[in-house]
Amino acid sequence: MATLISKYNIIQFDSTVISFIQGFESPTLTMIMKFFSFIGSTSSVIVLSLFILFFLYKVLHHRSELILFIGVVLGSSILNLILKLFFHRARPDLHRLIEIHGYSFPSGHAMSAFAVYGVLSFLLWRHIPTRSGRSILTIISITMIILIGISRIYLGVHYPSDIIGGYLASGFWLTLAIWFYQRYQEKLYKQKHSSES
Repeated sequence: MATLISKYNIIQFDSTVISFIQGFESPTLTMIMKFFSFIGSTSSVIVLSLFILFFLYKVLHHRSELILFIGVVLGSSILNLILKLFFHRARPDLHRLIEIHGYSFPSGHAMSAFAVYGVLSFLLWRHIPTRSGRSILTIISITMIILIGISRIYLGVHYPSDIIGGYLASGFWLTLAIWFYQRYQEKLYKQKHSSES
């Protein structure tokens, strides 16, 4: 994605998607998109994360899962900052419905949404016994991730490629974190059973 952006091979794609999404502009839809954009903001993510951490620690009593959650969310934010400083992509100036500063690629909202709802789905999946419950969890998580991303395009503060790049970067970090977490859990399991035998 970064290569396509640097070679200007994705301008037509970005412009087409922006025109399509902003073509649905209306006062009601703008209010809805601002709401989802707010949900994906740093302040909202912090509040949601604190609630999730409390739930993991007090209700489920899983400290290792708490560490995984912090690692994914915090790591995603740090990775986003590094990538933005590296690529220095200016935000679109076609038709903005809100004003915001900072670099555009990759989208911080997209990365945080993917990280939070992605790791939350992973952690809650094993605690939901029914197939329908897991399906609802997956649908809600995917919907939140997509709508937060679309809201940034609709409001004119991100290119679609910023959103896709954010999903890919955060998805990579989430996958890496879960892989290390699973390896750690397997190691603990083997150590426990070897000591018992």
